[in-house]
Amino acid sequence: MKANHNKKIKAPLTVEQKIRRRTFISFGVFAALGTGAIAGWNWLLDAKEETPGITGGTRAPLRRALNKTELFFRNFFSNKHLAKTYPIAEAVKTPRVNGLIGIEDDEDFDVSNWKLTVKLRNQKDRHISIEALKALPKTEIVYDFKCVEGWDEIQYWAGLKLSDFLAHFKLKEEAQKQYMGLETPNGAYYVGLERESILHPQTLLAYEMNGKPISIEHGAPLRLIVPAKYGIKNLKRIGTMAFSDKRPRDYWAEQGYDYYSGL
Repeated sequence: MKANHNKKIKAPLTVEQKIRRRTFISFGVFAALGTGAIAGWNWLLDAKEETPGITGGTRAPLRRALNKTELFFRNFFSNKHLAKTYPIAEAVKTPRVNGLIGIEDDEDFDVSNWKLTVKLRNQKDRHISIEALKALPKTEIVYDFKCVEGWDEIQYWAGLKLSDFLAHFKLKEEAQKQYMGLETPNGAYYVGLERESILHPQTLLAYEMNGKPISIEHGAPLRLIVPAKYGIKNLKRIGTMAFSDKRPRDYWAEQGYDYYSGL
């Protein structure tokens, strides 16, 4: 078979032609991605808002994504998931104050009359004094406290491990529940915590900061410290504690934040 010598050989592209082709392709890809992003954003904006309840204030697709993320972290969460700790010398001397819901709006609060109320089903509520808590073994932790607002600082806390509290006061049955709910004495601020974080070895019922009793603005006489969570879960001025297999209400989750709020 004779070769076709009449077939024209394409001349190589010039530098200018190569540039124009690459520019055309780049703009085409950019336009396609941009169109997809705009379509996705419009879809999200037009999506129905989730039904108000334990969580609220965001679009249903986002809530489904947050729930899937929570399940992922809970499936891999264990007592080996520990927050990094630091020497006491690295802790800030004047810890930042923020989040005074349930504190500044409770003018009648008297710290001298405070007792932790543990609500129990089919039993009378239990009322536990701060002295009873301080009589138990104390645990200290220095870690990087993180706020959802974007700031963080190394803080020094001390108190009673929540797991030790449950064991000492014979709340083993309650500890088997999936959730614990905490509220300030006036009920203005409240959080829900899942069982894995309740029993975590770094979770404290804290009554000291920087070696001294916690100040009023930081949650005296007792507050929650959960190093595996953002600050919105670290309830100040604990008033009541209750247990359930259903999610208890959570102040910021009702505003649309992630219920889990883990690190």
